[in-house]
Amino acid sequence: MRLSQRKNNELRSIEIIRNYTKHAEGSVLIKCGDTHVICTASIEQNVPSFLKGKNQGWVTAEYGMLPRSTSIRMTRESSKGKQSGRTQEIQRLIGRSLRSIIDLKKLGEITIQIDCDVIQADGGTRTASITGAYVALHDAIQNIINKGIIKDSPIIDSIAAISLGVKDSDILLDLDYAEDSTCDTDMNIVMTGSGKFVEIQGTAEGVAFTRDEMNNLIDMAEQGIKQLTVIQNSLILLD
Repeated sequence: MRLSQRKNNELRSIEIIRNYTKHAEGSVLIKCGDTHVICTASIEQNVPSFLKGKNQGWVTAEYGMLPRSTSIRMTRESSKGKQSGRTQEIQRLIGRSLRSIIDLKKLGEITIQIDCDVIQADGGTRTASITGAYVALHDAIQNIINKGIIKDSPIIDSIAAISLGVKDSDILLDLDYAEDSTCDTDMNIVMTGSGKFVEIQGTAEGVAFTRDEMNNLIDMAEQGIKQLTVIQNSLILLD
């Protein structure tokens, strides 16, 4: 039995609170157990210079952790004058995950800036960010449809992500920090609501994993993401 008393294939408690901030076109607070992330989606009616005149939009992301989101205070990266490699990797992952489910031509010359700010971290911050950012993105797009800026939604699918690991030969879904830091293998998987893969990140920290274990990890991730998709859709269908 896991320390959290969850079954091996059980998600942490998931809560997504919409319209969490006042000013952003889309915003949510996502809670995955004790990992809490504020995700906002901001609309800019322009595109980066490399897309000027191409009649398409752009979706990009930034990610950060508040200094006391962890058990010991971290120094703000802005005070160091540069982002860590980890931060850059995660925000690129969030951006390309969200772009995978957007018809950028249909979006037109609009940039959607996603900001994911971790206010409390207990493992799975990147996966929580992707899952929450999708809902914020949806709400921001609905906002500009309501304002007549665009006519139809460019969203072609949903997107969610989950972490997994192998510990003492057991496959565990949705790792908290204690599990993530002690697993022999850890993996992050990003999938669309229709079951297509956007990203599979897997690393053996100790004992190398087998092809059968990888297949089992992917199968469990798919089941977890199906549950996350149901939660996302239950919110969106309230509109």
